[in-house]
Amino acid sequence: MTPREAADAGAPGASGASDSAPSAPAGALAAPVESSSRVDDVTDRLVTAIATGEYLPGQRLPPERDLAASLRAGRMTVRAALARLVEQGMIETQRGRGGGSFVREQHTTSSDAIAQRTLGARWADLSDTSEAIGRLHGTIAEAAAENHTPADAAELRERLEGYREAESGRASQRADALLHVAIAEAAHNTTLREVLFALEARVSIAAPAHLWGGPDGMREMELRALGDHEALVDAICGGRATEAAGIAREHVKIDLELLERVLHRRD
Repeated sequence: MTPREAADAGAPGASGASDSAPSAPAGALAAPVESSSRVDDVTDRLVTAIATGEYLPGQRLPPERDLAASLRAGRMTVRAALARLVEQGMIETQRGRGGGSFVREQHTTSSDAIAQRTLGARWADLSDTSEAIGRLHGTIAEAAAENHTPADAAELRERLEGYREAESGRASQRADALLHVAIAEAAHNTTLREVLFALEARVSIAAPAHLWGGPDGMREMELRALGDHEALVDAICGGRATEAAGIAREHVKIDLELLERVLHRRD
């Protein structure tokens, strides 16, 4: 699966996972699961992914095999964790063509406590990785400003318009992912792009899709991101590499801010 296809799907797109742990990057929310608490840990990570807005209400989760690869867990473990989320009312399953596991609620009586515990235990790694991601986004934006073609510029403007016109929530999140993938492709450096997506997968199960938070403040965040996107695309297309790098580094700090909002949320 190409990076663009991964963004379209909103999931890493791994396949062929079995009950033995498949090889995948380890990281903040995708570290190996200890055998003594495999289902508990996977359940906590999925709850956290939903609570932080990786997956929004109405959105279908990736197939079990893809979640197993991302979380380095067996498919039976993932299946048991998904069953717990059904019991908690966070997801529902639908059978038949177009079926799967769909998010019902981002927050339940216990989800915030679970997410805060999960984020708190990994906060040092999350902060460190997020800083690296921001720096890499800056480098990629700089390269895009220097290396983009007229076709790349047209693609970036099209993706920017797609974000501007997208409805709040899932559509906006998808449009954001497509724009960021287009920026990475405009850099014309495969290594930088692959390293970026690998790092993002250490923070977000749904990488390269970004976190989207909850209903409170979501539209404000989307409009803030729109301003960043407009300035970033303008700098890239104008060949202003240093300016593009600075905008990109600041822009991706939104992800860590959304994680902090969940970490410190109080009823």
